[in-house]
Amino acid sequence: MTTTGRVLAPDEWPQRASTHRDRVDTLLAAHPQQTASGEAHPVWQFLFRYYSHKPAQLRRWHPGFGVALGGEPPHRQFPHYAVTDDGHLTVDPDHLADRLTTVAFVHRLLSATESRAPRLNCFGLHEWAMVYRAPDTRRHPAPLRLSETDTDAVVEAADLRCTHFDAFRFFTDDATGRNVEPLSRSTQVDREQPGCVHAGMDLYKWAHKLVPLIDSETVVDALELAFDLRELDMRASPYDLAGLGFAPIEIESARGRAEYVRLQAASSRRAAVLRRRLIDRCAALISAT
Repeated sequence: MTTTGRVLAPDEWPQRASTHRDRVDTLLAAHPQQTASGEAHPVWQFLFRYYSHKPAQLRRWHPGFGVALGGEPPHRQFPHYAVTDDGHLTVDPDHLADRLTTVAFVHRLLSATESRAPRLNCFGLHEWAMVYRAPDTRRHPAPLRLSETDTDAVVEAADLRCTHFDAFRFFTDDATGRNVEPLSRSTQVDREQPGCVHAGMDLYKWAHKLVPLIDSETVVDALELAFDLRELDMRASPYDLAGLGFAPIEIESARGRAEYVRLQAASSRRAAVLRRRLIDRCAALISAT
């Protein structure tokens, strides 16, 4: 196997790896998995549990497929790397071949999502639908802001317009039938749209699933966006998180809904840039096979 892409010299890649680790450590310190009392953080811990990409994995810097490393990088001990004929280290083309089905799916899903106009009228009600008429199903260790009766009334006063199956699948039984359209895994590509907060958070999932084919800078950019979207998501939720510093977005009021739409629109514009980058990365990977 010969080196066909860019080669990072032994005096070049260590700085990028160090910068990456510093950035990850700073980001993780600002978004701890536990509260000061040692309990699971009801906002941040979700991203590590649900997306299952461990901090130790996140701290490993990867240049991405098609970039070779000169010298003696620690990547010689990492899976899915191979040594070229001229002694450089690069992501193994056989690994790309093994992951091509996933790459193609991510490319198809994100391209379909990008092709649609953002919908900004869900008001973050998916979290409310997850406790509707079943308060014992709460997925986060935090109290509700409103009474159970008033929480249910917020759901009943609005249409549920969720387009993201992985949120919809946690709706209570009574809430499922209130969604404007039924969702399923088989229709995911046909339903996801770029205004969805969860579709934006999932850019982190798709990026880290493609490591080491995807460069680490893109993965951490996606995590940074996911943290911001998670904060928006939980501020608009029915949970009372003011004690942890999260001021509620009171989507039960017209003013709160307007605030949510404004923040959702800004977030969707950020997500669009990252989504396009991932689409381009996937297209390059497909072309390389």
